[in-house]
Amino acid sequence: MAKILSRLAVTAAALTTLALGTGARADEIPLITGKQWTDSTEQTKKAYLVGIANMVQVDIAYHEGKPPPDAQSIVPRFARGLRGHSLDSVRQGVDRWYAAHPDQLQRPVIETIWFEMVVPGLQTRK
Repeated sequence: MAKILSRLAVTAAALTTLALGTGARADEIPLITGKQWTDSTEQTKKAYLVGIANMVQVDIAYHEGKPPPDAQSIVPRFARGLRGHSLDSVRQGVDRWYAAHPDQLQRPVIETIWFEMVVPGLQTRK
């Protein structure tokens, strides 16, 4: 487990260095929308979701089982809200949502995951 977390931390650091090294600021990094999502292959969608999952895992490992209060971080809520989901179930859920809402393709995928999966997941776990 420690070896995996170490690899994740190195990967996260490398991605951060890459973003900083290219001069990319957070406000310059585009959010992936339903348009890009629906135009993407299954592998590309999985890669996007793996990136999100890695970010969540790195944050959880960083806090060593003592997550910050909900008011200080979105990550613990994200993890709790998606508990029981797999990458495929999230991918399929996002696919279904955009298929049912073709007029909402400008909506960011992360927003769709949050409001359509995480928030309902949190409400069922209260």
